[in-house]
Amino acid sequence: MRWTDDRGGNVEDRRGLGGGAVVGGGLGTLIIAAIVFFLGGDPSSILSSGNSSGTAQTEQRELSAEERKIGEMVDMMGKWNTNTWEQVFTENGMTYEPPKIVLFESTTRSGCGTAQAAMGPFYCPADQSVYMDMSFFNELQKQFGAEVTEFTVAYVLAHEVGHHVQTLLGTTQKVDEMRRSGQYSEAEMNRISVATELQADFYAGLWAKRTDAEKHILEPGDIQSAIDAAEAVGDDNIQKRSQGYVNQESFTHGSSAQRKEWFMKGYNTGDIRQGDTFNQLLR
Repeated sequence: MRWTDDRGGNVEDRRGLGGGAVVGGGLGTLIIAAIVFFLGGDPSSILSSGNSSGTAQTEQRELSAEERKIGEMVDMMGKWNTNTWEQVFTENGMTYEPPKIVLFESTTRSGCGTAQAAMGPFYCPADQSVYMDMSFFNELQKQFGAEVTEFTVAYVLAHEVGHHVQTLLGTTQKVDEMRRSGQYSEAEMNRISVATELQADFYAGLWAKRTDAEKHILEPGDIQSAIDAAEAVGDDNIQKRSQGYVNQESFTHGSSAQRKEWFMKGYNTGDIRQGDTFNQLLR
C-alpha cells in the first residue's frame, strides 16, 4: 500500500494514557469473546464472567516509534475515508460528517459502553466513533488465518466506517427499530444482520475503488489481502474453527464467499447505488 501525505483523519489516540486493563479472564476468555463478537453476539457477558478480578490500573507510558507510525497510518487512512465519502455524498446531494476514530489498548470508554480489546474493532452509533485496539490484527492472523498487511488494516477501518455511512443514511436506525419491534424471529434478524454487514463490506470495496482512483494507493496484493481478511472472518470459517461445524441459520455477518463477493462488488462498481444488500438478500 502506497502512503500519501494525507493526515487529519479525526483520530483520538488513547494508547499509552493508562486506565483500566482487563485482568483475570485469561487469553482463552478473550478469544472466546472475540468469536462471540464476530458471530454477532454480545461478548460483555463472557468478559464479565471471566473477569472476576476486576480491572487493574495501568500507568501512562510513551508510545514506541512503531506505535507512533501505526497511529500515523490510521490517521492517513481516516483522512482517505473522509475525502472519499465526502465526494460520494456530495455527488448524491448529501453532506458527510466523518466519524471519530479512537485508538486504544485493553479497554476504554465508548458511547456504547466499555470497549475492550477482545471485542475487535467496532463502530458505536451512539457517539459515531470507530474503536480499534490494534492487537486485534495479531489475533486475526494467529486465530483466524489471515495474513495481516497494511491494507488489511485499511479494509477493517473502511468496513467500520461503512457502518458509520449506514448510520448517516438511516440504515442503522431502521435495523434497530426492526430489532426492538419484536416482530422478527431470531433467524430473520440474523439474515438482516448479514445484509447489514455485507453492505459494510460493499462500502469498504467502494471506498477502495474510489480512493485508489484519486490517490493511487493500491499496490499488488493489496486487494487480495482485504479479501483474505474478509474471508477469515466469514461466519462459516469462524464456526468451523470454533465449533467444528457450520450452522448457516446462525450466520450474522455472512459467509466467507459472501463477504468476498460484496467487497468485490463495491470495488468493481464504485457505485453506492449497487449496494442494496437488503433487497438482494431478504427477498
